[in-house]
Amino acid sequence: MVRRKSEQKVTVNENMRGGEGAIRLEALLSAEELYEKGRLFSRITVKPGCSIGYHVHENEMESYVVVGGSGEYNDNGGTTTLHTGDVTLTVAGQGHGVTNNTDTDFVLLALILHKN
Repeated sequence: MVRRKSEQKVTVNENMRGGEGAIRLEALLSAEELYEKGRLFSRITVKPGCSIGYHVHENEMESYVVVGGSGEYNDNGGTTTLHTGDVTLTVAGQGHGVTNNTDTDFVLLALILHKN
């Protein structure tokens, strides 16, 4: 199977998880294509000045791979700067958020898998 970029479902989420601005999500695979073991595999674009608010994951994990730009990452209350190539992991019971405090797009691949 090949899914062309033009065939990917695009969603724009305003104030995602209580964050600022609009976040663009391009669905790469559906939950069904993840064999119902996950709920998200998407390319996420965080525009300058935008953010995904801090949130906690229950009974699931989320991982980001930074594929473009840089941004601030809140990892359970501690902050660090992420750069292209960095990978994050937030396991069940932990929380995270991101902020793009630069003047270029911050682009992430995001994967959410269920714990059980």
